[in-house]
Amino acid sequence: MELNRLLLLTAFLLHVRLSRMSPTRLVCDSRLIHKYITEAKDMERRAGLCQELLPLPRSILLPQVDFSLREWKAKTNETKRQEILCDLAMLADAVMAMQSHVGLECAGALLEQLHRKTSSFHLLLQTFSWQVVTGGPSCAPRTVAQSHPSTAFLAYRQLVQGKLRFLFHDLARESCAEGSRGWGKAPEPPGPSVGR
Repeated sequence: MELNRLLLLTAFLLHVRLSRMSPTRLVCDSRLIHKYITEAKDMERRAGLCQELLPLPRSILLPQVDFSLREWKAKTNETKRQEILCDLAMLADAVMAMQSHVGLECAGALLEQLHRKTSSFHLLLQTFSWQVVTGGPSCAPRTVAQSHPSTAFLAYRQLVQGKLRFLFHDLARESCAEGSRGWGKAPEPPGPSVGR
């Protein structure tokens, strides 16, 4: 398990180095989060076309990632980050559990890609910590039991399109120089329409 995490971290850091993506660039250049939203939608679409994605023998808990915009705005950015970290960790664990029930063709490949994306965002968000947090994050995400692997792709897309996008928008308002490319003085994202 520890070796897998080390390999994942190494692969992620190489990806970051090659793409020259930094936390500041990700936050300040809105094109990147829109690219990740598009990728999440594409993964969800491909999962819908994969006939190998069959119901699981037992339900698996997924994070419930919908949210109230009013409550979300009242939270500190660190609280939002911790909440998203918990959602991502739970989703990554759920995807790993799902992988043991599918074949290696399209279902296995899609779930592997989803696990990589979820884990990469988890590692990236860990670099965003700007406050000293005593102990680990207290994770108590709202959950929903699901028995079909396609729901993991829906949860990931909703998380990227909702909480992550809003967090990055909030961080951009605080961190990015005025006139920088991307968010700049862009209007606030529309409400959390995380449905299709």
